[in-house]
Amino acid sequence: MTPRRSDNRIYIIGAGITGITLAREIRKKGIFGRVVAFLDDDPQKIGSRIHSTPVLGPIEEVVELLKTTPADEAIIAIPGASREQLKRIFRLLVQAGFVRIRFVPRISQIFDGEAHLIQARQINPEDLLTRDPVQVNLKKSLAYLRGRRVLVTGAGGSIGAELSRQLLSGGAERLFLFGHGENSIYEIERELRLLQEEGVGERATIVPILGELQDRDFMRYIVERTRADVVFHTAAHKHVPMLEANPVEAVKNNVFGTKNIVDAALAAEVERFLLVSTDKAVDPNSVYGASKLIAEELVLRQDSPGKVFLVVRFGNVLGSRGSILPLFRSQILKGGPVTVTDPESRRFFMTIPEASSLVLQAGGVGEPRGLYLLDMGEPVSIKEMAEQMVRFYGYEPREEIPIVYTGLRPGEKLVESLWSNGDRAKSTEYPKILKLDRHYALNGQLEGVIDRLRPICFYNDRKAQVYRNRNALRQTLKEIVPTLLVPEDEPAH
Repeated sequence: MTPRRSDNRIYIIGAGITGITLAREIRKKGIFGRVVAFLDDDPQKIGSRIHSTPVLGPIEEVVELLKTTPADEAIIAIPGASREQLKRIFRLLVQAGFVRIRFVPRISQIFDGEAHLIQARQINPEDLLTRDPVQVNLKKSLAYLRGRRVLVTGAGGSIGAELSRQLLSGGAERLFLFGHGENSIYEIERELRLLQEEGVGERATIVPILGELQDRDFMRYIVERTRADVVFHTAAHKHVPMLEANPVEAVKNNVFGTKNIVDAALAAEVERFLLVSTDKAVDPNSVYGASKLIAEELVLRQDSPGKVFLVVRFGNVLGSRGSILPLFRSQILKGGPVTVTDPESRRFFMTIPEASSLVLQAGGVGEPRGLYLLDMGEPVSIKEMAEQMVRFYGYEPREEIPIVYTGLRPGEKLVESLWSNGDRAKSTEYPKILKLDRHYALNGQLEGVIDRLRPICFYNDRKAQVYRNRNALRQTLKEIVPTLLVPEDEPAH
C-alpha cells in the first residue's frame, strides 16, 4: 500500500493512553502524516498540550468548526467507548466531512496492553449496530495456553482467524494454522506475522498447515507430528442453503472431518479439545444443523482420563464471510434492493472478537464433556438490522433503498434457539458463559448411523448403490435427528 503523504492532517479522538500511544507511533514512523490535535470531552484535558500537540474540546463543538476546514483523517482512540458513544462520535465525524475515519477496536483493551496503529481499522456497521460486548481479559484467560502448542482448524475462516489473532497474546509456544484453503491460510499467516512485527502479542512460532479434515490418515499424522497440546476445531461447511443443495458434502466434512480430528487428538493424547458449534444444532431441520449436532456428540462422548473435550455453542457472528451483513452491504452499495427472508425472522448475533474471546476463555475453564453456550442476549430482528444498515450508509430504507422479502430458504427457521425444550442452561461464574444440562443424546444410535453414512460419503465397491445418495443420507440422519426435514421431491443424486 502506498504510504500516506506527510501532509496528511490527523485528529485523534481521545487524549488518553491509547491516543497518546498512537500519536507517538505516528510521529515515529513519519510517513502517515502529522497529528494536528487531540479531541476530548474531559475538561481537565481540554486546553493542555501533549508533546506539543493541543488537546481541543468538547468534541462536538470542535467537530462543528471543522466542517469549514475538514482534516483528512480521524482516529477514534477510545477502546472503552460504548456503542452509543461510538455512534455519536462517528456521526459527528461523518458530518464534518472527514475523508477517512478509523478506530482502535476493543481488542486492544482485551489484550490488556498498548494499542498499536496497525490495529486501527475502518468502522463497520457491526461495530455500531449491536449491544456493548462483554470485556474479557485475555492475558488472564489465556494463561492455560502459555508454553503450549495450539492447533486451530479452519484458521482462515472468520472465527478461526480471530481466535488466531487473539492467541498471539496467550504466550503459546507454537500456533498451528490448519485449513484447506491456500489463500485464506496465507492471508491469516501474513497478517499475524505483520502484527508480531508491529509489537502486538507475544513471539509464538506461527506454522501454516494445508490439509483436509476428511483425510483420516493425514489428520492422524499431522496432530501427532505437531504434538499439539490444545486443539480449537472451528473448521466446518456452514452455509445452510448451500448445504441443503449439497447434503452429502455437509456430512462428509462436518461429521467425518470432526471424527477424524477427534480420533487423531485421542491418539496423540491432546490435553484440551474444543469444538465450536452453532445454534443450528438445536432441534435441527437442516442437514447442516444435523451434522453439527452429531459433531457435538462425537466430542462430548469422549471420556479420556485427564483430558478435556468440550463444546461451545453460539449463534450468528456479525461480519463473517457469507453472513448477512456483508450481503446487505453489497446490496446497498449497488443501490438495492436489500433482501430479507421474512419480516418476522430473528437471529442471535455477536461480534466475531467477542465470540472468540469467550470461546478462548471457555477453553480454559470448561470441564470435561461440558457443553457451553455463549449468552447472546435477545434475538435481533433481521428486518430492523437491514433498516439500520441502510441508514448507516446514509440512505432511507424503502424510500431510497427498497427492502424485499424473499421467503425462508431450504433449511432455515424463523427463530433459532440455543437449547432444546427439556434442556437447562445454568449460569457460570464467567459473564456470558452458560453451561447446558442436556437431555438429548441422539437416541444412543450414533455408531450405527455413522457406519451407514460412511458408504454414502466415501465410495465402497460393496455398497456402490448408496454412494452420494441424498435420499439415503437424509433418511439415515432422520433416525437420530427426528426434526430433520426430508424434501419429498429431492432427487437421489
